[in-house]
Amino acid sequence: MVERAGLENRNTRKRIVGSNPTLSAKSPFRLWCAFVPWAALVLAAAPTLAAAQLAPELEAFIQDMVHKHQFSDESLRRMFAKVEPNPAVISAISAPFTARPWHEFRSRNVDAVRINGGVKFWREHAATLARARREFGVPEEIIVATIGVESIYGRRTGAYGVLEALTMLAFNYPPRAELFRSELEHFLLLAREARLDATRVKGSFAGAIGIPQFLPSSYRRYAVDFDGDGRRDLTSSVADAIGSVANYYKAHGWREGQIIAVPAAVEPEGAAALLELGIKPRLNVGELKRRGVSPTEPLEEGPAAALFVVESEIGPSYWLGLNNFYVITRYNRSINYALAVRELSRELRAQYGPGS
Repeated sequence: MVERAGLENRNTRKRIVGSNPTLSAKSPFRLWCAFVPWAALVLAAAPTLAAAQLAPELEAFIQDMVHKHQFSDESLRRMFAKVEPNPAVISAISAPFTARPWHEFRSRNVDAVRINGGVKFWREHAATLARARREFGVPEEIIVATIGVESIYGRRTGAYGVLEALTMLAFNYPPRAELFRSELEHFLLLAREARLDATRVKGSFAGAIGIPQFLPSSYRRYAVDFDGDGRRDLTSSVADAIGSVANYYKAHGWREGQIIAVPAAVEPEGAAALLELGIKPRLNVGELKRRGVSPTEPLEEGPAAALFVVESEIGPSYWLGLNNFYVITRYNRSINYALAVRELSRELRAQYGPGS
């Protein structure tokens, strides 16, 4: 779960290290620094950590963690000195799958694996899902669909080192550096609070963790102990994952029982101006109708909605997204993602059976 941006990093090969006779032209440390500005240089002949050289940005980050959160300077230096650069992180975030055409994204996320797996997951955890619905007002199928799209019900939670990925993005991905430095800060705090070894936690290329793929900031803010064992464990506890997804949606304004999105027909001359308003609902359905938008399913005229478009196999497909659609985009800021959750949830409800 992350704000994914298909932006190309143009600064990954900036050098920050001057000539150093200790590092030969073939030294792996020199190769690190030619690619990774934040890399900590541990000199080959250095007997102690005191000889390590840190890039200025990383040095500033460490000092900030020491002063703001009372981390040990030496412990952070030792930890970052072990971080391996991973160019695959930059490649992955520069071309996210959410940026593909909708029909491609749908085929990969609303498929037999996620539908059949989701029905099985729902049946196995029906009581927990029902409790989450009662406590947070989020229907079971939305919780299940979200976990299905994120990790195929916990089967794919990521093989990247979270510390490695966040460090790479925080200091080597200028388009989102501020976001990922904040996430790196939250991750170190989370590791300390939960008594985790930060160097061993695995996740996505963007640093998302566990069954629901929460970024560290979301983990700290919205994860809940739903199984009552005194820990918020999104990696091993399905109950905590279920409760945390529901809590996240509720905290971002989920409205129980309301429609998520409906297909719409649009008069072409007015579509561009409405699309420029963005995905946040700003105009009520009645006003949108007066501007040439015709929902293909019944909608009350009072609720606010937003027009959006996705690329189907036969051309542009227009939709109206209401409040709950916008809430799903707070989980992942991708129209494709939110629409996939909506579509998968409908398939799951149909397969699971009517009622709850």
